[in-house]
Amino acid sequence: MEPNKEITNQLKEKFDAIGQDLDVHLKGLLYSKPINYWDYVQTDALLDLQTQRTVLPDEMVFIMYHQINELLFKMILWEIEQVAKEENVEATFFSNKLMRVSRYFDMLTSSFEIMKDGMDIEQYNKFRNTLTPASGFQSAQYRKIEFASTELINLIDNRFRETIDRNTSFEHAFNHLYWQAAGKDYKTGKKSYLLTVFEERYKDEFIRFAKFYNTNNLWTKFKQLPQEVKEDKELINAMRHYDYTVNITWVMAHYKTANHYLNIGGKTVEATGGSEWVKYMHPKYQRRIFFPELWTEQELKDWGKDV
Repeated sequence: MEPNKEITNQLKEKFDAIGQDLDVHLKGLLYSKPINYWDYVQTDALLDLQTQRTVLPDEMVFIMYHQINELLFKMILWEIEQVAKEENVEATFFSNKLMRVSRYFDMLTSSFEIMKDGMDIEQYNKFRNTLTPASGFQSAQYRKIEFASTELINLIDNRFRETIDRNTSFEHAFNHLYWQAAGKDYKTGKKSYLLTVFEERYKDEFIRFAKFYNTNNLWTKFKQLPQEVKEDKELINAMRHYDYTVNITWVMAHYKTANHYLNIGGKTVEATGGSEWVKYMHPKYQRRIFFPELWTEQELKDWGKDV
């Protein structure tokens, strides 16, 4: 069979399967334009998304840096979703996806060197006032990465984990997530503006997302694997690497960068959103651990203490 004839037959099968006429689509190709790089990547649109609120040059660095972060978060969620929707997950497939995600976080971690040394401190502490009360805390994609990585109980504020289990409503569990502590007084129940507007925008979406990943998160998918697959050393190493990279390495790189700009003359400055960023960010306080059973008792005890 001639190659072009074989391709034509394959195309016919493809379009017949969705009730489409192949001839119509082939005619459409007669009038289509060749693709080019700038249209495919949408370069002009992408480069038009940076809007400064001040006249300070280094604000542009700050904006673009966070936009790059969000693009990487999207790549991470894209990889995790493939694992979540795969019915028969194999160790190699699982490991490859985890290592992809870890490399994205490795890139995020190393990029903090750009942020730490890439802005003038004086400029930052001027333009940051125009950002109030916005905060990187309000990255919805990062919250989704957490929901997609582990069981909800591992994201609950460490003070309340013993009071919450799988029978707890999503609404109640949501109100006790570790990051709620950045904007909520648990004694009075009062929430900061930072947290209030964040929830108004994303809470319903988060709960829908968390319901799907309740049984499809990386940790649950791992525990559903056959025993011999769960004992695969490469897979276990990939799981541990991902957990440590996200919850220790990346978090501490973020913490140290924040400290560089917000710890001035020995005095810690409040974050733009008003959160207690020191206790909110440092892993030794909230003990965010995605895959707790893959760590020894001593490793769990020392989580975040030596960084």
